[in-house]
Amino acid sequence: MVAVGRPVLGLDIGGTKLAVGVVSADGTVSGFLAEPTRREEGHEVIVRRLFDLGRRSIETARAEGALGAREDVAAVGVSCGGPLDARAGVLTGPLHLPGWDYVPIVQLGTDEFGLPVALENDATAAAYGEYRFGAGRGTSTMVYLTLSTGVGGGAVINGQLHRGAAGNGGEYGQISVRPGGRPGFGNRAGTLEAYASGTAIAERATEAVAALGGTGRSSVLSALSKIRAEDVSAAARDGDELAREVWDETVDLLASAVTDLVDILEPDLVVLGGGVTRAGDLLLVPLRAAVLSAAMPPAAAAVRIELAQLGDLVGVVGAGAIAFDKLAEPSPPSTLTSAPAR
Repeated sequence: MVAVGRPVLGLDIGGTKLAVGVVSADGTVSGFLAEPTRREEGHEVIVRRLFDLGRRSIETARAEGALGAREDVAAVGVSCGGPLDARAGVLTGPLHLPGWDYVPIVQLGTDEFGLPVALENDATAAAYGEYRFGAGRGTSTMVYLTLSTGVGGGAVINGQLHRGAAGNGGEYGQISVRPGGRPGFGNRAGTLEAYASGTAIAERATEAVAALGGTGRSSVLSALSKIRAEDVSAAARDGDELAREVWDETVDLLASAVTDLVDILEPDLVVLGGGVTRAGDLLLVPLRAAVLSAAMPPAAAAVRIELAQLGDLVGVVGAGAIAFDKLAEPSPPSTLTSAPAR
């Protein structure tokens, strides 16, 4: 029987970095470690490094006092981008990890650690982490969107994590906000991800700067060799006209998608995470106003829109939250039969 309150190990597999940590029952992370993914090494080498990093994290957490001298973690949670099959425990071809086709990560983790192992889509796990240990504590229905290199998300509905029929639900970046617009993932055009991701914001600003020639307009962004999303938000905050146009369009289209989610799911709370949200009130204030004015009552009156609280730890905490749920699953019935009476 698993001891109540024992910490778990969270493993987050990203396209650029691996992050691990020991997650306590209150969501506190100890022994946090991270290193570059180095995708060119291939999945066998990377998984080996991930597990080694996890073992180092456990020892670091023990040195920090989060684990007793002889205490071990109770389970392992793995967070990774999709597509994946969480039920089967297999990575079926994550878009950010070329060549990772049908990697049985749960079985590999079980063989490595000898513990229960759970797998979840990274954005879905992050949503659950925020729900249990971050901005969503105390809510019943919560929607989470991450605005980063891409756009993803997840939802908890009436206290239950929404996974979808195939386990990859929550692809909110694929919401259509401008049909026929900018190219998006696959054959989709005009999606939220094509406008509100950090990558898209930078691309749109770069294109706008390139189109300035002969117009008589100028922008501080013109002096940059490479424009980033944070450059656009900073220039918009300082009153740069071109940056403000790009930023206002971003907020308007994000508000359109969030309004749809509010009308459909009627959440208590919408949580926004990811690098784009570092813009703070420049994003949050106009977004709230736009959503609350457009959403249908009574949803508009009930919903709150807040920034995520877990920051760079969200992947590890989300993986930990999934591991805690794995521990809470009922044990399979015993296959032993009673000896016949004599």
